[in-house]
Amino acid sequence: MAPSRDHAAAAGDAVARIGPNAIIRMIEALDAAVGDGETARLFAAARLAHHLTRAPDHMVDERDVVAIHTVVRDALGIARAREVAAVAGRLTADYLLANRIPKPVQPILKILPARLAARILLGAIGQHAWTFAGSGVFSYTLGHPVRFEIAGCPICRGAATEAAAPLCDYYGATFQHLFRTLVHRAATVTETACQAAGASACRFEIRWR
Repeated sequence: MAPSRDHAAAAGDAVARIGPNAIIRMIEALDAAVGDGETARLFAAARLAHHLTRAPDHMVDERDVVAIHTVVRDALGIARAREVAAVAGRLTADYLLANRIPKPVQPILKILPARLAARILLGAIGQHAWTFAGSGVFSYTLGHPVRFEIAGCPICRGAATEAAAPLCDYYGATFQHLFRTLVHRAATVTETACQAAGASACRFEIRWR
């Protein structure tokens, strides 16, 4: 596997941070699912109301991400929380495609063989993994299926009891939308193991055939 460095180690910062999309897209997904009033209640319960007053425009404390996913699961139930997280993940991928992945590179990836496009895309993702994994450690294995994992995953870190199913739909949906857009339109991402269910890391497979 090709491991990434974590943000705390890379930046020399005792507090690990995650890109603001992890908060902003959850706000958008919750607004669409439950309305802005309930969204405000949930963010207040997570002690994150300040993010609604002013959406973050910089890296946020990863504990904010842990807190909002924990509160949403507790308030809405696992199934609905996973749906909301998946929408937030897709919105994050849309943002990355529009603003972060260079426009000249995208059409090139789309015409390359899927294995080669996956190698290039994952290499770029790995270099920036600290922006979405926080203190977690991202790694991947090329091939088919492509496999990636996040050890110390912040999305499910706040789960109070052992989950019956994986919880990290935010990451799964983000990667699936990126891969369907840039690598192969039939790409699907499945979380095969989750730390919230007792695994040592949250593990995913990406298949397109």
